[in-house]
Amino acid sequence: MVLVVLIGLSGVVLGRIYADALLVQLVAGAALGSVGVSVAVRRLPSWTIAPLSVLLLAGYTLGALRVAADRAELAGPLPGIVADALVNGIPRLLTAMIPVEPTPDTVVVPVVAAWLAGLAGAEVAVRSGRVLLGCAPAAALYGGALYVVGPNAGTAGWPTVLFAGLVAVALAVSARPAAGPSPDDVPAPTRAAVRGRALAGTAAGLVALLGLIIIVGPWVGGRVSATPVDPRRYVEPPQVDSLDESPLNRISGWALAPQQKLLEVGPGGPGKGSVRLRLAVLPDYDGVTWRVGATYRNAGRVLPTTPPLPDAARQQITQAITVDELTGRLLPVVPTPTGVDGVRVAYDPATGTLISPEPLRPGVRYTVTSQTQEPDLNLLPSADTPTGDEVARFLTVGAGVPEPISRLAEQLSDGNAGSFDRAVAIEEFLAEHYRKVADSPSGHAYPNLQFFLFGPRGQGGQRGTSEQFAASFALLARLTGLPTRVVVGFDAPRAGGTVTGGNAVAWPEVLFDELGWVAFDPLPKNDDPRPVEEDFTPKPSPPPTSEPPPASATPSASAPPALAQAPAAGAGGPPGVLVATGRRGRCCWC
Repeated sequence: MVLVVLIGLSGVVLGRIYADALLVQLVAGAALGSVGVSVAVRRLPSWTIAPLSVLLLAGYTLGALRVAADRAELAGPLPGIVADALVNGIPRLLTAMIPVEPTPDTVVVPVVAAWLAGLAGAEVAVRSGRVLLGCAPAAALYGGALYVVGPNAGTAGWPTVLFAGLVAVALAVSARPAAGPSPDDVPAPTRAAVRGRALAGTAAGLVALLGLIIIVGPWVGGRVSATPVDPRRYVEPPQVDSLDESPLNRISGWALAPQQKLLEVGPGGPGKGSVRLRLAVLPDYDGVTWRVGATYRNAGRVLPTTPPLPDAARQQITQAITVDELTGRLLPVVPTPTGVDGVRVAYDPATGTLISPEPLRPGVRYTVTSQTQEPDLNLLPSADTPTGDEVARFLTVGAGVPEPISRLAEQLSDGNAGSFDRAVAIEEFLAEHYRKVADSPSGHAYPNLQFFLFGPRGQGGQRGTSEQFAASFALLARLTGLPTRVVVGFDAPRAGGTVTGGNAVAWPEVLFDELGWVAFDPLPKNDDPRPVEEDFTPKPSPPPTSEPPPASATPSASAPPALAQAPAAGAGGPPGVLVATGRRGRCCWC
């Protein structure tokens, strides 16, 4: 009975990172089955026990995996599900999103380990009478459960105390009096000598124990107080393939095929207009490519929820999506998903994006439940942006930023001390000076963006797709100190319908304190944008010289107009300065 409970406690400890109690029940059944079999046939020859127990283990494992598959509503033949679970059980357990859904591949390892621990413990403790040694397999299983949980759950206080107490109970109830002569038959001098040796041995043992505590105690205490090691960091999580590493490059291809049917979506909530699906979030830029940079974990149907934003309006949306001609492994969803049915997924909680373990194919259908949050955008004008190591990746740009781009960022930030003001200035500058053209070439490296921002109109400059608009905004914003990222997705009809290549769009997002990521729209609002030369003219770099240039009382003729001083308002009066200011930006929560 003690062995059964000890093994069951391992399931209780491990079950703290699972979505429901199915794992605890399956581990308890394995403990009862393995120990019960060994006790029931303990009078048979020892060599017959292991084959019989392993045969029963196979039957119990099949039943447990069938129960887990039914609970997870997995389709397909049972032999295929079992084979997949046996092959991928360990990596999927260590890469699973917490809370872990009890599926065949996430329960097979704990069930088999619990059965084997029960078999070994019962054989050693019951058949051989080595009670303390027989508890070792259960203790190893318990330690393994603690290691797998790692820092993803609180301390297992009461299960550990109960485990140690049950071991003491097992030793007490199995103790036997030593055989030998009665104490009255032993002469008094002998009894005294035995007592003396016993006391001396006890004292020596106590001194050794105290010394060990003094020497090892501080180290053990330091290890206990340290953060537990998470074994998941040693296992490579699911990775996106090259097609999905930077889906921003696919915007131009979709723009050239606006009638290509990519998805069929169901209703996306009440109201008219469109609902925005998020395909990928790109936080990393090296001057050449915006990349996904996400850490995906295998997830079940229930996904972890994001912390609520202060005073944010929340809405739950359930939407059915059917893949048509969309390729890759990224799954478009309404942000932020909290549950998914129909496909196996891996999830990145930092970006709220999903990938499929297998490449998408026509006919794949899944249902996503999302929890949207819309903060009070009236707080944006006074909101600030976070700083520090936590947002360093959202401020990093590649080496070699072209000087005209740096000067443009400086001009747009001049006179706009507030974070929101700088974001609006960049948004309006792009919207008012550039054209959105479907046949613009793809690319968002520094040379591409420099040509987009400053190239002559007659040669294809100052025109691009949402790829260049979003990438330019994110780069200019980072140069002004705003943490940004680029998002790729689709504008889907809210009432449901077909999502085509023409619905593909990229947009930038800025991170604000207590408001989270806020999307901006730098796309043009009319078909007649002003030439960029009217508000910014890249100044040629001066030739290198060893002497400082002479001071000039008048502005240079090549200086950008927005930076040139205006004529004095009156004799002796202070000079005026032209400062670009903008109206309130158009932004939406995504």
